[in-house]
Amino acid sequence: MIIRKACAHEYETIKKQRLASYEPFSKVIPAGHWEILRNTLTSENAKNSGAEVFVSEINGAIAGSVVLFPSQSKAYEWDTAALEFPEIRMLAVDANFRSKGIGKALVEHCVATAKEQGYPFIGLHTAHFMENAMRLYKQLGFSRVPSLDFEPLDDGIIVKAFRLNLIP
Repeated sequence: MIIRKACAHEYETIKKQRLASYEPFSKVIPAGHWEILRNTLTSENAKNSGAEVFVSEINGAIAGSVVLFPSQSKAYEWDTAALEFPEIRMLAVDANFRSKGIGKALVEHCVATAKEQGYPFIGLHTAHFMENAMRLYKQLGFSRVPSLDFEPLDDGIIVKAFRLNLIP
């Protein structure tokens, strides 16, 4: 497995892979919420914000991807607040490559990148229905930060905040 920055010509493939990875959630969340999530997953925001898109490559195939938004960027198009620390977003692993540690490796790469850049924290948000993701983040040492949770729509779906201290 190789973790590297995505090339511009791979962005369409990455977007399609993200949609396929998150599509099962469309059956368990309200249609309006899925529409917003789908638009976020296919957004060009990552290309325009100084964010870094990383991919996991196995035998020449993109097995997964993640976006690391830098501190002081807008990770969410609908939100005017700037991030106080880097944030991991849109982690996706192709169904054919699941259970091989790809998601973990991508998150660990983001953590190492933020650490190298001298940040004291790295954060992320994930919806309450993404149980496997929350389990992974907790295993990697991320702590819940309920004060940064939000509900993007009035539909009962809470997007939970997590943060990892990068300073020992």
